[in-house]
Amino acid sequence: MTEVATTASRPQEFGEIQLEVNNIEVVYHDIVQVLRGVSLMIPKGKIVALLGTNGAGKTTTLRAISGLLKPENGQVREGYIKFAGQMIHQRSGQAIVKAGIVQVPEGRRVFKHLTVEENLRVGSITRRDVQAVREDLARVYEIFPALTRLRHRQAGYTSGGEQQMVAIGRALMANPKLLLLDEPSLGLAPLLVRDIFERVKAVNKEGTTILVVEQNASIALGVADYGYVMEQGRIVLEGPAAELKNNPDVKEFYMGMTEGGGRKSFKEIKSYKRRKRWM
Repeated sequence: MTEVATTASRPQEFGEIQLEVNNIEVVYHDIVQVLRGVSLMIPKGKIVALLGTNGAGKTTTLRAISGLLKPENGQVREGYIKFAGQMIHQRSGQAIVKAGIVQVPEGRRVFKHLTVEENLRVGSITRRDVQAVREDLARVYEIFPALTRLRHRQAGYTSGGEQQMVAIGRALMANPKLLLLDEPSLGLAPLLVRDIFERVKAVNKEGTTILVVEQNASIALGVADYGYVMEQGRIVLEGPAAELKNNPDVKEFYMGMTEGGGRKSFKEIKSYKRRKRWM
């Protein structure tokens, strides 16, 4: 069984635990096991990064938390997920949104034929306080000022970076306590990625807890307080973001940096060549 490499610091040292994922196993179609005993903790008011390559199980972890497994014929077979002291792993996606967890899916998935503002307002569909919704819409435009001039443009005619802003803004309109971001850097130019993550930091500073799934380890660990590394459906490494960023294995396999200071493509590295300290 995989032994998770840890550091002296634990998530509890960063504050009250808002979300606890305890030893969950996820199976699709009652056959394919994707997650194999995944455990992680998200401290309230912090940014936590979940890193890993394609197929590691990151998106499945987010879907287990947000209740979006059932539409994909997936289920949490073992373990539990607890949010703000309440078990949520058997709840519907709608109930989990109402509890305060909102996911921004990979690939943005905006409603292309609706305007930017209509997309944003879709996020508030379950809310009844008209004044609070109006205030949150103004807040989204403050966080993403570029959307103000685009508010009446069809979302499908905006750039990839602008669509990512719309997707995050739409999620914020649901007034989340915990925001789940799935690969927010996907398909964006480096300057846009940095801008998006600056906005993510701004959202966090206003009190929203954030769990961000990323392949771009450098940018994610640059804003995160704590991080986890996932491989083949398991957590293999965790620790404060600053420590993970300086970890030689993370540098080599997730930032493409060798000990000599050069860069190495992860695609060129065979799994059997990995150092054994993670296992």
